[in-house]
Amino acid sequence: MSKVMILIGSDSDSPYMLPAIDVLNALAIPHRVHVASAHRTPDRVRSLVEIARSAGCKVIIAAAGMSAALPGDVAALTTLPVLGVPVPAQGTKSPLNDLAALLSITQMPPGTPVGALGLDSGAVNAALLAAAIIGTYDNDVENRLSHYRKKKSDSVDITPTFRQKS
Repeated sequence: MSKVMILIGSDSDSPYMLPAIDVLNALAIPHRVHVASAHRTPDRVRSLVEIARSAGCKVIIAAAGMSAALPGDVAALTTLPVLGVPVPAQGTKSPLNDLAALLSITQMPPGTPVGALGLDSGAVNAALLAAAIIGTYDNDVENRLSHYRKKKSDSVDITPTFRQKS
């Protein structure tokens, strides 16, 4: 049973979602990755979203570039939390590139919410936010997430790198 479903609009988006998969693996959160395009395979998107809840899914992470329609389309089909991750457009010279995807995700109409994650860190933060959502009812996940965050915090070097005056 997968608690998190990751949907990517195309296989070329997969490198951007590997950090999310790494985080979910580190937190031992079951997940599945599917390729489903809002524009090219809308019936597949609908089918995957319709079975998500009965398959044990609690959060959907949807990643897409350019118009980034996938997160919004998914949110329109379910009441599960949907986290949108903008990814850079591949093979295009769009002046907006990944900014277009971010803007598309953040401009959902009232009544169809999508949690919009940032550029660059979006995949990692989507996985951490999914873990936090699941952790609200699953103490084991909450404990693993707390440990993960403490470990990250402890690894930060707080020694100043600039020269201090005496």
